[in-house]
Amino acid sequence: QVQLVESGGGLVQAGDSLKLSCAVSGRTFSNYAMGWFRQAPGKEREFVATISRLSTRTNYADSVKGRFTISRDNAKNTVYLQMNSLKPDDTAVYYCAADGSGRIRLGVQRGDYNYWGQGTQVTVSS
Repeated sequence: QVQLVESGGGLVQAGDSLKLSCAVSGRTFSNYAMGWFRQAPGKEREFVATISRLSTRTNYADSVKGRFTISRDNAKNTVYLQMNSLKPDDTAVYYCAADGSGRIRLGVQRGDYNYWGQGTQVTVSS
């Protein structure tokens, strides 16, 4: 079993930055591709970013490209999401997720991920 715990959410103003962390325990962290998703009130959970097991590849949703950066530290079993130039539309609960399938393609769908954290709230005021 894999446990994921997000942290770092909060209330910020438009234009501010925030860095989310997701600590992973239970299995060998470097065996999992990792992703971030978000869910705004009344909306479906959507893909934000993903990173391969050894950080060689990343992929981002168009809505965050150029503003958000995903990274990981396999020595610390942690994945990060650096969010810059935040907008009110970025307001959502942010979830990290782990994909232990070993697939080559980086997952961008909810079904690509086996394990999920409980989420952390990010609120961006205008």
